[in-house]
Amino acid sequence: MEIVLTKAGRTKIRYPARLLSDDGTHVTVRAPWAAPGVRDFGFVRFEPGDVFIEHYWRDRWYAVKEVYGSDGTLKGWYCDVTRPAVRDATVLTVEDLDLDLWCSADGATVLRLDEDEFEASALHTTDPEAARSARESLNTLESLTRTYGRPLP
Repeated sequence: MEIVLTKAGRTKIRYPARLLSDDGTHVTVRAPWAAPGVRDFGFVRFEPGDVFIEHYWRDRWYAVKEVYGSDGTLKGWYCDVTRPAVRDATVLTVEDLDLDLWCSADGATVLRLDEDEFEASALHTTDPEAARSARESLNTLESLTRTYGRPLP
């Protein structure tokens, strides 16, 4: 299977993943860190050897990615606010709506990310309903994280 992440109508990244489950609403895949080299966000480093267990929904405006280091240690959860996922036989496509949330493995660090990019995007004008759904989804992810110590109950 292939994951295709789009943004503003263009492909941002595409990468291979192994389908773990698909119940018709919730799709779970396993994928290695797909970008070249290391990406250091300051609060977490994604690097070659990291493994992501990625959760996508056809009826939710977000995706949740469990991030594991090459030694199998959970680093935390990276959450992307997206339009609901669309899957055909071999491709799962999601559209990135800029907003993100990070939750560390111990649940102590919860960060709302890229709100400035979201505000600078034209989504509020071009698709106000999507902008509202995106904001609500970020709030939902933060609430789940603060309630359960992770974005997945």
